[in-house]
Parts: sequence; C-alpha cells; structure tokens
Amino acid sequence: MPTVLTHALLPVAAGIALGRSRVPLRLVAAGMAAAMLPDADVAMFALGIDYAHAFGHRGASHSLVFALACGLLAACFARILKAPPFTALLFVALSAASHPLLDMLTDGGLGVALFWPWSDTRHFAPWRVIDVSPFANRFFSARGVEVLLSELRWVWMPTLSLAAMAAWRRCRSDVSRDRAAGMIEKG
Repeated sequence: MPTVLTHALLPVAAGIALGRSRVPLRLVAAGMAAAMLPDADVAMFALGIDYAHAFGHRGASHSLVFALACGLLAACFARILKAPPFTALLFVALSAASHPLLDMLTDGGLGVALFWPWSDTRHFAPWRVIDVSPFANRFFSARGVEVLLSELRWVWMPTLSLAAMAAWRRCRSDVSRDRAAGMIEKG
C-alpha cells in the first residue's frame, strides 16, 4: 500500500484543481478521510482475520462497493459538507476508489478485491511502479525512505503538477471571464 499521506493527496489535489467553489474544504476533508479509510482493515489482523480473507487487508474495504457506500454516506451529509448531494457522493466515492486503485500500482501484497462482493479475486494493475509501504515501526527506516521517494516520483509529482496546471487554467479562465464581463458592462 502507499502511505496514508499519499492516499490523502488525491482528494487534496482534486480540490486544488477544481477550486473551493466546486469542492468546499469540508468536502475535501471528507474525501481525504474516505481515501484513507480502506486501510482501517489492518485492524482485522488483531482479530485473527487472515490477509487473504474477504474481510482481510485489501479485501472488502478496498472494493468499488465500499467506495460507493462512502459516497452515499457523504450524500446523506451533503448539507454539513456544504456541497450538493450528487457532488458529495461523486467526490467522496471517487476519493475512496482512489485508494484501491493506488494500491493496485504497488509491488507487494496480494492485490485488491476491487469487485467484492461479486468476486474475491485480488487484482493488480499491469504496472506495479510504487514501492509497497512497510507496516508500523519499519516505516521509519531506509526502506520507508525508499517508499516515500517512490511515491514522490510516481504519485506526488505528477498529481501536484496536474492539480497546479488545472488550478492555473481555472484562474486564467476566471480572469478572462471577469475581463469580458467588465467590457460588456462598460460597452
């Protein structure tokens, strides 16, 4: 799995790219939580549930059904999130779905049960370019640094570059629209 920070990055980047008027900060925060939530399944190890079990790590909580459930829950709280229900549903569901999609790009583990409950089959992407993150105390080691560098290269730099370009384009468009509106008012 990528680190929890990397999972949270995608909703933040989407919020930057789309702007606060489309994605309020509360919705970005909900998206960040939804993007990190699937890894709560590591608690199953303490309950004696095996990694490969449907409710083990990268199982049901890493499915598209789980992502949709997160989105539906967000739609129920759309007013609190200061967003229209469909926007809340879509943003949070996509944020939650980003988690297993990133996990599919890692070079470790058993894969992701993306299509649970219809299939327990674990899937990987054809390209497994992200170093899998070590658990717990092994994270603060040379291996942890390797993982962070891998995530910086394959996720952070491309994601933040795209978000910055989209935000720049959105701002330029807003300025052009404001100038055009000013010309119309003067004319």
